Amino acid sequence: MELPSPSTVARSREPLRARDLEPIVGPSRQLSRLDVVATSPSTNTALLRAVADAPGDWPAFSGIVADHQTAGRGRAGRSWATPQGAALTVSILLRPEGIAPAAYGWAALVAGLATVRALRDAGVGAFLKWPNDVVVEAGAKEIPGWGRWRKVVGILCEAVPGQRAVVAGVGINVSQAATELPVPHAASLATLGATDLDRARLLRSLAAHLRDGVAAWEGESDDFSIRPEVERVCATIGWDITVDAPGGTPVSGRAVGLGPSGGLLVEADAGVVEVLAGDVRVRRA
Repeated sequence: MELPSPSTVARSREPLRARDLEPIVGPSRQLSRLDVVATSPSTNTALLRAVADAPGDWPAFSGIVADHQTAGRGRAGRSWATPQGAALTVSILLRPEGIAPAAYGWAALVAGLATVRALRDAGVGAFLKWPNDVVVEAGAKEIPGWGRWRKVVGILCEAVPGQRAVVAGVGINVSQAATELPVPHAASLATLGATDLDRARLLRSLAAHLRDGVAAWEGESDDFSIRPEVERVCATIGWDITVDAPGGTPVSGRAVGLGPSGGLLVEADAGVVEVLAGDVRVRRA
C-alpha cells in the first residue's frame, strides 16, 4: 500500500480556514452556520453550551469545527485526542422534524451513514460498526474484538437538554502516521493509503451527506429510507458478536439487522433481541 507523501500530509495539517468553507455555509446550503476555531477541548461540549445559551442563534445544521481538539469525548466517557491538525473534528446541530426524542438513538447511525458515504467519496472502503464507529477492513492481523477491522471515525451524539435537538460529533482520523494512533485497532486515512487528505473537502462532503441522511430520517426523502440504507453499510450485521451492554449481561449471537429504535438485532439462543446500547466485540467475522 502506497502511503501519502510528506508534502500531502503537511498540506492536510495546514490550519482550517473559514474562507475555504464559505461555499457550504448559508441559507439553502449544507450548513446554516459554521464556527471555525483554532482549538477546542471538545466541539460537542462547546456546541451544547452555545445552543443552551442562545438557541435562536443556532438553527439546524449549525456547527463548530476545530482545527485541533485537545480533549475530545467519546461514548461511555472515553477520551479522544489527536496531534495538531491531524484530524477532522466537527460537531453539527440536528433538529430533526417529526422525530420523537425517544428515537434519537438513530442520530449516531444517520451521522455514521453520512460519514461512510463521505469516506467512500474519497476512495476509502468504509463501513459502519454499530453503534457509533466507522471502520475499514485493513488489518494485517486480527485484533481481539475487532478482527481485521480498523477504526477510522468515532461518533458521539448527545441530546440538547430541554430542546428537540441533537449534537452530532464526528472525529475522523485523517493524516496520523501509525505511530500517532492511540490504539492498535485505529487507522487514519493516511495509513489506509488515501491520497486526498483535504480536511475542508472532507467536511463539505460530510455535510452534504448528513443533510441527505437527516431528510431520509425525517421521511422526506424520495431517494432512500434510512433504515435499509444504514443496514446496507453496517458491517456488524452478519457477524457473530458479543455486545457488552452497559450495566447488563453481555448478549452473544449473530447480528441480523437493526430494530425500529436503531438498536442492534441479535439472534441469540433465546431468540432475536434488540440491544439498544453497548460495545460490540467480534467473535467471528
